[in-house]
Amino acid sequence: MKQLEVLIMDQTYVLGCPEGHEQRLSEAVSRVDQAMSVIRDHGKVKSRERIAVLAALNLAFAASESKASASDVAENATQGEAGAADEWQGTTVDIESLIRRLDVALGL
Repeated sequence: MKQLEVLIMDQTYVLGCPEGHEQRLSEAVSRVDQAMSVIRDHGKVKSRERIAVLAALNLAFAASESKASASDVAENATQGEAGAADEWQGTTVDIESLIRRLDVALGL
């Protein structure tokens, strides 16, 4: 296993990475850094831990949407509905809603 030094939201981390998967890890780090930076730059959340949780929720939601979208597209394609993928283009997660749900879950 290879060790890679990465930078996420201006903090260095050393991560283990299977041989040959460095590019995938780099892309994942980039997505996490971008997601955390967007939340930080939004200005309402200051705690690095809360930013990380919100970013993780945001990325997990986006991944589940992509998976659901892929299933819908495959199903619609077999039924001859070619434009189904366009329905999911531009789907975003409401950061304010995630912050409110996190506050409720943490009892804040």
